Amino acid sequence: MQNKDKKLKDKKLSFKARVLAFFFNVFLILVAGIGVYIFSVFLQMPSLDSILHETREPVVVFLDENGHEIRSMGRIMGMPVSVDNLPKHVWQSIIAIEDKRFFEHGPISYRGTLRAMIVNLFHKRFAAGGSTITQQTAKNIFLSRDKKISRKIQELILSYWLENRFNKNQILDLYMNRISLVGGLRGIDAASNVLFGHGANKMSLAESVQIAAMLKAPTAYSPLKNPERNIQRARVILVEMVKQGYVTLADAQKAAKELKPASPKQDKNIYRYWTDFVLDETESRIGDINKDLYVYTTMNTDLQKRVAANLSKNIGENQGAIVAMTRDGAIVSMVGGDDYQVSQFNRVLAPRQPGSSFKPVVYLVALENGMTPESYVNDSPFSIGDYNPKNYNEHYYGGINLATAFAKSVNSVPLKLTKEYGIDTVLNMASRLGVGNKLRREYSTVLGASEMTLLDLTTIYTVIWNDGKSVRPYSINKITDSKGNILYERNPSEEIKILSDTTVGYMKDMLYEVVIKGTGKKAYTSNVLGGKTGTSNDNRDAWFVGATPNYIMGIWVGRDDNKSMGSKVTGGTIPATIFHEIVK
Repeated sequence: MQNKDKKLKDKKLSFKARVLAFFFNVFLILVAGIGVYIFSVFLQMPSLDSILHETREPVVVFLDENGHEIRSMGRIMGMPVSVDNLPKHVWQSIIAIEDKRFFEHGPISYRGTLRAMIVNLFHKRFAAGGSTITQQTAKNIFLSRDKKISRKIQELILSYWLENRFNKNQILDLYMNRISLVGGLRGIDAASNVLFGHGANKMSLAESVQIAAMLKAPTAYSPLKNPERNIQRARVILVEMVKQGYVTLADAQKAAKELKPASPKQDKNIYRYWTDFVLDETESRIGDINKDLYVYTTMNTDLQKRVAANLSKNIGENQGAIVAMTRDGAIVSMVGGDDYQVSQFNRVLAPRQPGSSFKPVVYLVALENGMTPESYVNDSPFSIGDYNPKNYNEHYYGGINLATAFAKSVNSVPLKLTKEYGIDTVLNMASRLGVGNKLRREYSTVLGASEMTLLDLTTIYTVIWNDGKSVRPYSINKITDSKGNILYERNPSEEIKILSDTTVGYMKDMLYEVVIKGTGKKAYTSNVLGGKTGTSNDNRDAWFVGATPNYIMGIWVGRDDNKSMGSKVTGGTIPATIFHEIVK
């Protein structure tokens, strides 16, 4: 009987053991399966180092003469920001609303997760999230919004990896630089530039909370698209910042009054010809661009706006270009056409016939050889070989002094001066002024038949108003990398005296006569020092180059197909009028 009871007991124990063994094996299989699944998910993760050091095109930021940003090129992400170089209220506003215990918990906030679960169960929908900033950083690094278990596992793995590799400040830096808030651009710096017109390092407290308000849902809480919702949430953030001791009540109240809808950053197309030009100059100074750069240019943005507006207003169906520089050659304004979106061709650099605007070169030769503005010459028909150009309207004055001949832009006088002093002497003068090697050795060059760019022509006049000293146009003062290391800095060479003071003085007087009583009268204002008009054959090109105490400005109007603009368009009409409107 005892043996029978013992056998029955052993049998029961054996059954329990087998059940326990079965469930244990099932448990091991499940653990192994989960382990294999997690391992397979881990293997599918991108290289963590490649994620952190994401490759992108270098960003080139162009700044004006006062160090203010004009525009940037290649910017998909904003410029790198960090807790160390931002105003404290920028990152504090993010912490206050997104993860107020960020510096206390690990990669996962169990308290936050539990609270989110309770809220979601109560509302019977997904009403709250418990993700920490570390988890959100992991999510943004993967750039995936897929609601899959595998992605959530990868997020958790990466969250623990991030917290083991980086400190809290570095994780917050990653978050601020990777979050996508505006139109595919990434980082709070990019968002700040689009919404407020400046970088994140200049954000006010009000702007900071408006950016932080977007983190919940960038479009739904955008100060651009949904300003009311953005401002409402921004006020909530200000309250939280006061509760958490980040700002005082007075500061929060002041910021609340400053909350407003965002205005889109102004259209920068008026600078595109300029930044394209400067980009080429940048590459010629430092070679291939393989890092983020800050290019400190000579651009005067106030003048650029006036130049662009007046060009568009006056040229009608034609095209136009304007360049302005200081006496030492700093290019302060450049507009290469009416609309960059329509045509990216920079007409400041396009070779065209300068017409009579080239004549100062010939008159400089005469003045250098002892003539004066009062020296008389004979204005009468001129011919050499088969070349016999006419004066405008075929009118001749007979005996006329140099100043009057120059002011009225007669053709025979510079031709006769060239014959007297030699074509090579004229070309040599042009070479001294910086353009001689581009000109044809023929008499038609004297009347502007040899093509040159508006930049070259304006440089000739700049030498005159630089008191006869050499001028080398430049657009860049300094280039640095994102850390402030100087990669290039302009080191101006010593100016060379090209023209004597006497020659320069006479030429300035003659240029002033042009705007007082000559072909450039429409350009005159009280601050104009002088100028010269030019019109090429069949009115294909119209030019005016003039000077004020601060700038020398060249203006070209024409057609891209090189057809005539009609007899009413000359250098003394549209270009002179544009100059007047800009500088008056």
